[in-house]
Amino acid sequence: MTPQQIESMIAQDEGYNLEFKQALPSKLSELSTELCAFANAAGGVLLVGIRDDGSIIGVDLDNTTRSRIQDIISNIEPRPEIIISEIPLLGKTILCFDCKSGTKKPYVVSGCIYVRNGPNSQKLTSINEIREFFQSSDSIFFDSSPNTQFNYPDDFDKVAFQQFMYGSKMTSNISEVKILNNLKLIYSESFSNAAVLFFAKEVQKFVEQATIRCLMFKGLDKRYIIDSKEINGNLVQQFEEGMKYIVSKLNLKYEIENQATGRRKEILEIPETVFREALINAICHRSYYEKGGVIAIEIYDNRVEITNPGGLINGISDKEFGHKSLSRNPLIFSLMQRINLVEKVGSGIVRMKDSMKEVGLEEPIFTLGGFFTVTFFRPINFEKLLEYLADKISVTQKKILQEIHNLPSITTQSLSNKTGLSTAGIEKSISTIKELGIIERKGSRKSGHWVINNIHQIKAN
Repeated sequence: MTPQQIESMIAQDEGYNLEFKQALPSKLSELSTELCAFANAAGGVLLVGIRDDGSIIGVDLDNTTRSRIQDIISNIEPRPEIIISEIPLLGKTILCFDCKSGTKKPYVVSGCIYVRNGPNSQKLTSINEIREFFQSSDSIFFDSSPNTQFNYPDDFDKVAFQQFMYGSKMTSNISEVKILNNLKLIYSESFSNAAVLFFAKEVQKFVEQATIRCLMFKGLDKRYIIDSKEINGNLVQQFEEGMKYIVSKLNLKYEIENQATGRRKEILEIPETVFREALINAICHRSYYEKGGVIAIEIYDNRVEITNPGGLINGISDKEFGHKSLSRNPLIFSLMQRINLVEKVGSGIVRMKDSMKEVGLEEPIFTLGGFFTVTFFRPINFEKLLEYLADKISVTQKKILQEIHNLPSITTQSLSNKTGLSTAGIEKSISTIKELGIIERKGSRKSGHWVINNIHQIKAN
């Protein structure tokens, strides 16, 4: 590795396949865990003598330390291909570990497996889980696999690449191919599937299943399709167009930002941030080996569902879901992280739950089968609710429901006055509506109020 290559890497900042260390760790054994994680992933480079901010401080090495480093690396089983070099740069010495992606995964250190999780290394405690994980992806991640059909530069989208460079704030005077090599996006002289998914002129020509299907239905099931769209292009384009589709189909409300000017702020009925998290999750974690499956965005009267092929990764148990993070496509995840479409590793599920709770909506529901689905329930649309209840409650009961909708704290006596029913009749009708799950009482009889439930919470009969 040359000084110019090291400078280029420093300019790209840390990420999934690049890590800086200011100095050799006091426990040199930590080196073996970092390099083991790179070998289990798409490979990577560890630079010692570089601060997190990219400033160069260098390292001092003696023969004893060099010998100990070799001994520590021999603790990785089986032994991966690691090139160690001492690179002179600006009068300092940078210690470089260039670890290749292993062909005999999984690699272990002292019986433990380490993998890359975003820009960090993570220990997996169960050998069986990680073996299943690698076996389920044919012992190699889809996004790291070479795509031998892709031809550079004919199939390469320079505009998409420049947009990525701008979004990741990467500046470099070296060639596209060298930058892609630094990012571990070229495998055995072929572009990886991750590079194709981000930078191909016609992505679906090489990975036909990499698409998003959008559907909008009338009602609560799939019987009546009122709008559909298929989104192609590279993964960033798919994300942007998928977000536009969702926002265009949901309701907006308005808040006055400035009383003097009357300027209004548009607010989506469901926080936009939850869709960003869910859609990025679907793109990064879907199984691209499933050629018959695509990402689906489905919008119903009462909910929005985002589904991707591939359920929960084998390395994560149901109990760990939402607290532990592994990526089915770590290179894709890393590239999304570089352009700030991924905020913080492993926190997306919590952010989705918190965002829904903050605006008084139900927590999303996650289905973890062969397909991964996240369901967001929309705010109650009272007119659609009445349509749904048309043959379930009487005209009088609908009127009672309308009055409760207008004033949730309304009393039995007030309902009697507005409907002409006796208080006993009102109480009987309310009892029926409650039994159907349409309404529920919050608080005491005197100071409480009624809550109208969403359609999915109402009993079918």
